Amino acid sequence: MDTRTSDQRSRIMRAVKQKDTGPELLLRRALHRLGYRYRVHAKELPGRPDLVFPSRRKVIFVHGCFWHGHDCSKGRLPKSRSEYWIPKIEANKARDERVISELKRDGWDVMVIWQCETKELEAVLTDAVRFLSIQNLQAIDFR
Repeated sequence: MDTRTSDQRSRIMRAVKQKDTGPELLLRRALHRLGYRYRVHAKELPGRPDLVFPSRRKVIFVHGCFWHGHDCSKGRLPKSRSEYWIPKIEANKARDERVISELKRDGWDVMVIWQCETKELEAVLTDAVRFLSIQNLQAIDFR
């Protein structure tokens, strides 16, 4: 059973951002300080990637662990209304897979950074810089 009233839950859900989230801004600022320039939320690309590096043909998504079904403590589903949340999160995961496939098919290299990973910003930046520096990722799997 939900511990919030309908109005409280509605207010909480309205406050959830789709772009310019805390983890995304943290990564953007750090990469910008390192000299990387990028576009944000390119509407013409599938899935509107969070960061787009057009000249490198690379994109980075910063996924919220809950909304994208990450297997970590932040990605756990609520105990209430599982009949709603399970299909919702599964549909998000299926959409993520489809978007990544479309981008790769169109010649883009894709990196996904999870919200929980941004707690270790130095490690995330190391991976992101390596991702952005490698010319052709077709034969390389980071995970």
